[in-house]
Amino acid sequence: MPSLISRRRLAALFASTVTVAVLGAIPQQSAVAAETGPVGFGAGTTGGGGAAPVTVSTLAAFTSAVADDSAKVVRVSGLITLSGQVDIGSNTTVLGVGSASGFTGGGLRVKESTNVIIRNLRISKPVAPADGITVQKSTKVWIDHNAFSADRDHDKDYYDGLLDISHASDQVTVSWNTFKDHYKGSLVGHSDNNSGEDTGHLRVTYHHNHFSNVYSRIPSLRFGTGHFYDNYVQGAETACHSRMGAQLLVENNVFRDTKVAVTTNPSSDVDGYAVLRGNDLGGAATEISQTGSFTAPPYGYTAEPASTVVASVTAGAGTGKI
Repeated sequence: MPSLISRRRLAALFASTVTVAVLGAIPQQSAVAAETGPVGFGAGTTGGGGAAPVTVSTLAAFTSAVADDSAKVVRVSGLITLSGQVDIGSNTTVLGVGSASGFTGGGLRVKESTNVIIRNLRISKPVAPADGITVQKSTKVWIDHNAFSADRDHDKDYYDGLLDISHASDQVTVSWNTFKDHYKGSLVGHSDNNSGEDTGHLRVTYHHNHFSNVYSRIPSLRFGTGHFYDNYVQGAETACHSRMGAQLLVENNVFRDTKVAVTTNPSSDVDGYAVLRGNDLGGAATEISQTGSFTAPPYGYTAEPASTVVASVTAGAGTGKI
């Protein structure tokens, strides 16, 4: 018969084994966990930082709260109807409350601002000429865990873009958003004729976004440098479009029911450049006229393999996840 000491040792060993087994069953932090700060070209964006949050529920209160450049955190409670766009000042965090707060009918504009975070908002049906979010002449912008949507029941120009980034904006990260039911998804660089302003800028990272039933511009990139990784694209006519000399790295994405996953040549006088690696094209075509030189982004990141992207993105993208 085992001694008391032996029995105690056996009990301790059993407890240790059970503990290891239980801990081993707990997954490590996965890609669906919301980041506390942006990864990619927008790294270092802090928005309003630790400023005391202010909660608003009306258009007048929101417009006043986001107007200046002081450090501020503005929480939006409920759905606010817009006509046009509201300008967001520098050093601002805009954060939706819960999973159903945000704006409909118009959108937000970040113009000549820096250090702006927009998270956890529902932004729907931005009637032209308003975009869901417009970024112009701005730097250090993080757009994260929002739900953009419209419908495809109207003419393609009835609504404007869901997210457009232009006029030499720079250092932008677009992460963990959903884009749904729209013609013109996300434009980076508004015109073929704006090389003087845009060249050397328009550096944008898109990761872990879900594009569903968005016809094109996923994204459309002129002049700039784009990193598109770990995104899930469903039901597009043309997804990634690099033109006017833009450099686009398309990495570890999943495409389904998509006609052209990546193109570098239609619609502009000058082709763009693209590098593809690790993607699951799902039968989509590619039209690469020029292979790019942008292969090593100048920031730290971990691209999960395409085999896990659908699970991660469908579980983690959109509102109510942070």
